[in-house]
Amino acid sequence: MTTISISQSSSLARRSVLTLADLSREEIRTTLDLAKTLKRDYTPFADALKQRAVVLLFEKPSLRTRVSLEIGIAKLGGSCVYLDHQGSPIGQRETIADYGRNLERWADALVCRVFHHHTLTELQRWTKVPIVNALCDAHHPCQILADALTLEEHGIDLSSMRLAWLGDGNNVCHSLMQLTALFGGHMVVATPDDCKPDAAWVARTSELASATGARFTYTSDAKAIAGCDAVYTDAWISMGQSDSATKKASMLPYQVTDATMKLAGQNALFMHCLPAHRGEEVLDSVMDSPQSVVFDQAENRMHAQNALLLQLLGADKHAS
Repeated sequence: MTTISISQSSSLARRSVLTLADLSREEIRTTLDLAKTLKRDYTPFADALKQRAVVLLFEKPSLRTRVSLEIGIAKLGGSCVYLDHQGSPIGQRETIADYGRNLERWADALVCRVFHHHTLTELQRWTKVPIVNALCDAHHPCQILADALTLEEHGIDLSSMRLAWLGDGNNVCHSLMQLTALFGGHMVVATPDDCKPDAAWVARTSELASATGARFTYTSDAKAIAGCDAVYTDAWISMGQSDSATKKASMLPYQVTDATMKLAGQNALFMHCLPAHRGEEVLDSVMDSPQSVVFDQAENRMHAQNALLLQLLGADKHAS
């Protein structure tokens, strides 16, 4: 038996993570360190989730989230059950309360990819096992844990990073704002005036930033990204939204091109949570450039999610 100790491991046991701000800076730090340990070698953790079961509740299509979870949980010796809710929203066939109270009798955790944040808060209200937000309309914390890991792997200090967001002020943007606020960096959020981040989450982010000195620049000027460490964008039309020619037209100034990356700087990274709509929010020449780390981000989803699950299930203290 090999014992691996992780500092502060007990703080997350049996908790839910619906937003990145449900974690403290120290807890994120511990999660990233554990993710790095897993990425180096899963062997000592091969039975860490033995006899543990995770249910995946998905209302939206998925490539990265589903595959990284199913393979990742298997690497830890656990099992998972995928419940496809694309044609039957959670709460439609039976109440969310009854649904959650059934699942908690069998599963050790629920990982949910849903349309509405309310679905997660209702599950958390009625369910005793940890709930993990694998994407909703307001947040994407698992993605940002993977992004933080990717930034550090490429030599960027989270406490002094300068990030640029271009495009729609969406769920990924909200979570990236929370990461910046918790660690104390600077983030430029450049969006059209009618696509700004949600005001309530901007206010919450401001509260978090007051403790770390993090700075935010909210602007409609796409050129405000000069000198940033990384340029991040996402699809202009999110899943579940109606395609809009008007919205796409307003987004054109925020398309990430070679000129955009030159403005950001020769060492700036290009980031995208994927899937990318090549030729819309980003050009092929950027996606496939040496500055692009989008597939590093995708790979790191598995390691970050596994590190989080190990802590939520109290299985990070030791592994055989």
